[in-house]
Amino acid sequence: MAATSGESQNTQVRVRLTTRDTDLALDDAAPILIPTSFRRYALSTLVNSLLGSEKSIPLEFLINGKYLRTTVDEYLADNGLSVETTLTVEYVRARIPPQYLTSFEHDDWVSDVDVLSGQSPRILSASYDGHLRVWNTSSQVLATSPGVAHGGHGSFIKSAKFISPNQIVSGSFDRTLRLWKYTEEQDGFSASLTPQLELYGHKSSVDSVCPHPGSGRILSGSADHSIGFWSTRKADAPAAPEAQVPRSRTKDGKRRKLSETSLPQRGPLALMQQHTGPVSGVIFDSNDSTVGYSSSWDQTVRTWDLVTASLVDTRTTSSALFCVEHMPSLHLIAAGSISRVIKLIDPRASAATVAAMTLKGHKNSVVSLARDPSNDYTLVSASHDGTCRVWDVRSTQQEKEGAVGHSLYTLPRASLEGKASSAVGEGLKVFAVCWHNEVGILSAGEDKVVQINRGNDET
Repeated sequence: MAATSGESQNTQVRVRLTTRDTDLALDDAAPILIPTSFRRYALSTLVNSLLGSEKSIPLEFLINGKYLRTTVDEYLADNGLSVETTLTVEYVRARIPPQYLTSFEHDDWVSDVDVLSGQSPRILSASYDGHLRVWNTSSQVLATSPGVAHGGHGSFIKSAKFISPNQIVSGSFDRTLRLWKYTEEQDGFSASLTPQLELYGHKSSVDSVCPHPGSGRILSGSADHSIGFWSTRKADAPAAPEAQVPRSRTKDGKRRKLSETSLPQRGPLALMQQHTGPVSGVIFDSNDSTVGYSSSWDQTVRTWDLVTASLVDTRTTSSALFCVEHMPSLHLIAAGSISRVIKLIDPRASAATVAAMTLKGHKNSVVSLARDPSNDYTLVSASHDGTCRVWDVRSTQQEKEGAVGHSLYTLPRASLEGKASSAVGEGLKVFAVCWHNEVGILSAGEDKVVQINRGNDET
């Protein structure tokens, strides 16, 4: 039996303190006795003392995958444990909820967002108005992509990413990818976006693009059920499929391009077509550019050998999947679904089950994921329920469907503050999220803004 509240001041329990943060590991991992009256703050003070920290490091504590939010004594009572138990207590750096910082307003829905690292980070947004924009962190637009008459996309842009400080890739509802040259003036307050290359091969909307700068390769996912594999270099790429390049005929019967701007056109290195539904997300393996992963409305996550353009593995879930992210240190793929949950999938052949973990909490489809650049165990999700949520995959509990995690924080849309609440999914949808170690969590959506939330790593 756990001690009563009066006895807990003097009652002790044996704990073994552990961490996965090598910078915070204790030299002596032997169990120690602590009062059961201890809460998080007292435990944090104790661990800092044992570490000999010059500056106190705020810490959080997990016991059996759950954050400690009570006294140790209450935890024992709630879980039917005796003070004779030896508790294994994992400590992690504490975080504060990312606070709303600012918003960048657009004229139309914002479909994607990305950040270029550097001394002065640059923010890339893609919009349903058919334009890309590059911003500085003071919400000034440095460059806007041209329209279709000058080589721009012929419809709304679904996805866009920086390839390098001077190159961007975008995918559009017009079935093409485009490579753009980004050039910034010396004053740092103006820049230009110039189309370099049109990539043809998909037969329907290009909904996801993912570049791998080191290898000069790009993955794309399309509503035509295929995955495109492309080169960022014109010289490496094959000719564009003639049948897919839109042209009109002159009076003498010769064919010409519809665009006034003559852009080089190229085709894919490969088109991989094993999916049986629209491909919603594509990503390179973080440690191996010859391996790719894809998610699809056909309920599967697939692993691809990009050298041979062949399917390696298929993991089938119970619902349509709308996005994919790689968590390499955990050997997991995260996939957001129409069923409002995030499935964490182990793609290795030795994996015993399809879903290693399920993250629950969203009230509508999960459509975008991004991992924390400074922490292997946390990620952020964006949903059509109008929120982003931050998750720590170390915080789980066993339920009937297996290991289940719940979000640490919910980030609402600041644009809706003070307005009458809308029905779930109506006027609220968040389409994309990005997590950058300097700028913060950036999210984009139906409210026509890129929103930035930022919190320190520690409280």
